[in-house]
Amino acid sequence: MSTASNTETTYSLDDVSKHNIKSDLWMTIHNKVYNITDFVLEHPGGEEVLLDEAGKDATESFEDIGHSDEAREILEKYLVGALDEASQKKTHNFNVIRAGELPEEKKSSGSFLRVLLPALAVVGVIAYKFILAPQRQ
Repeated sequence: MSTASNTETTYSLDDVSKHNIKSDLWMTIHNKVYNITDFVLEHPGGEEVLLDEAGKDATESFEDIGHSDEAREILEKYLVGALDEASQKKTHNFNVIRAGELPEEKKSSGSFLRVLLPALAVVGVIAYKFILAPQRQ
């Protein structure tokens, strides 16, 4: 553990990993270190989900569940420092979803065909009805 020049305490992931029980529970989210020991019993999702992430980087789990802005504000009360540069994860695999939001539907490359094929079918029916059908009579 060291202190940065901006007076923010920094911790390694190894430091955080030592705080992995209900009575001493730390985790990192977005490269910030949180001591959530006092919040474990209050967590609306139950203590088990927090204990599963105890002493670890919980960014992906935190974002995947879709926490509200209020939950993010509550989290800030438990901030104890930052993760040191060597321990920081530069990329994460998650979609940021806020509570109450629906995830965006990914546009597929087939969306053009979903429009084109019905349009061609309509053109074909019209062509048959007005061009080919009258010629057969």
